[in-house]
Amino acid sequence: MPIWVDADACPVPIREILCRAATRWQIQTTFIANHAINLPPSPYIGRRQVPHGFDVADNEIMEQMTEGDLVITQDIPLAAEAIEKGADVFNPRGQAFTKENIRQRLAMRNFMEEMRSAGQVTGGPAPFSQGDRKEFADKLDRWLQKNHKR
Repeated sequence: MPIWVDADACPVPIREILCRAATRWQIQTTFIANHAINLPPSPYIGRRQVPHGFDVADNEIMEQMTEGDLVITQDIPLAAEAIEKGADVFNPRGQAFTKENIRQRLAMRNFMEEMRSAGQVTGGPAPFSQGDRKEFADKLDRWLQKNHKR
């Protein structure tokens, strides 16, 4: 069960956690981005640089992932597609996207997008914190313990 990372907007501390976990658990982890990213050398860590363009990295992840894989992304439409295909999905803050909550998240995303297009200032997410890092690490560890067979 490999891990696929939508790496374009993945915070560096989360990449570091994923790289350590990939090596420790010996699980294939692939970072997909439209720009070069620095990753440590490991037989368990891969990278794919895709061309710039709308949803190019997302499409690559969807082509490669299979049921039971883990996808790390902040992109809610990508999360919805991956869930539909049978993946486990959570964001870099450790929040799970599930069949039960993805429709609500998509609706909220679309609403906020409409507000921004109408000129409403909606702000962005809170700054990435030490608590977010810990939440992600804990969530990843629980997933690996439950799903990975050495």
